[in-house]
Amino acid sequence: MSSVGIGQPPRNHRQRLVKAVWTGIWLVYLSAPVSDLVHGGHSTGVVVLGWIGLVVFVAWYGVLVFRTGRGEATPLVLGSLVVLAAQSGLLALSLGREWLVLFVYVSIASGAVLPLRMSRWAIPAVSALLTAIALAVPGGKAYLAGLLIPAFLGGFAMTGVRELVRTTIALREARATVAQLAANEERLRLARDLHDLLGHSLSLITLKSELAGRMLPGQPEKAAQQVADIEQVSRQALVDVREAVTGYRRPRLSGELAGAQVALTAAGVTADLPTEPDLAGVVGAAGVAEETESALAWALREAITNVVRHSGARRCAVELVRRQTLDGPVLELVVEDDGSGGSGDGPGNGLTGLTERLEKAGGTLEAGRVRRGFRLVARVPAEAPADAGGHPVGSGA
Repeated sequence: MSSVGIGQPPRNHRQRLVKAVWTGIWLVYLSAPVSDLVHGGHSTGVVVLGWIGLVVFVAWYGVLVFRTGRGEATPLVLGSLVVLAAQSGLLALSLGREWLVLFVYVSIASGAVLPLRMSRWAIPAVSALLTAIALAVPGGKAYLAGLLIPAFLGGFAMTGVRELVRTTIALREARATVAQLAANEERLRLARDLHDLLGHSLSLITLKSELAGRMLPGQPEKAAQQVADIEQVSRQALVDVREAVTGYRRPRLSGELAGAQVALTAAGVTADLPTEPDLAGVVGAAGVAEETESALAWALREAITNVVRHSGARRCAVELVRRQTLDGPVLELVVEDDGSGGSGDGPGNGLTGLTERLEKAGGTLEAGRVRRGFRLVARVPAEAPADAGGHPVGSGA
């Protein structure tokens, strides 16, 4: 419903087209007034005036529903509803009971454009006016039962739809605000950490530089020692900064699984994800290197992004297992959905970059269509490769 834009003005060509089609579908119920004009036996003048009245009503109703924002009770909106109700009563009293159906549109318009506090009174008022006009029109009582319920329930149903759309919009805006606040907080935290890391080092470098400058004319050897200390401090500061930045950029499987749950749920996809104890049993107990876990986390992020953006899937299952192969133990991440897998004849930039990332970690990537959807399998060694001395690479030994 949110893509149709009920209760809000369209913002682009696609929304205008969809909303026009959605609004136009319900005009099929105007077949009774049209049939009355064609086969009702009215004089030519009455038929012309009837067509003019019907066209004006439809145009006014369409503009009111199509352009109105989130339930603003402006004088123009209220006046338009009064005019529509008056026009409906005049046409029904003048041309007959077939024109009573116009009150259904007035009731629906009231639910679509008025605030809830006003629509809860406007819809019963329109229904009451419909009843009064139907009792005054010859044969209108027979039409009353078939029109009163659609007018009453249709108006309140439109109110519910509009409130649902407003809630969805508010949630999206709140989500964007939370994301912005989280990004700002992350930047502040990074700034604080960098300040803590570099504040002492830069102060020490400044002091030793001043000291070396004073020692240089008369004590060059001591000045050289100060310069060596400056080099050591600066190198350590560089290492600290790299570790801090790397820590911020390196994803973790636990965090990516949590993000995957949120993304899939928001996209309406049923998620079957490993639980935290399962993850600890596969990754934690295995002593997996940070680079290995990071590679799998990137693979999970890319796979979930593809599922949400391109697949059109309704279900997505994620499995993380440890397997023993001829080349040694490997960790295997499997992401499978029941969608189309997106479009295109070859892998996209995301999968290409993911393949390169996994290859750097000594892993492989398999992705392609299966019988019931799309399947991505990422494999990485469960143990870090050893160097010539038998120590794991990057272990610091």
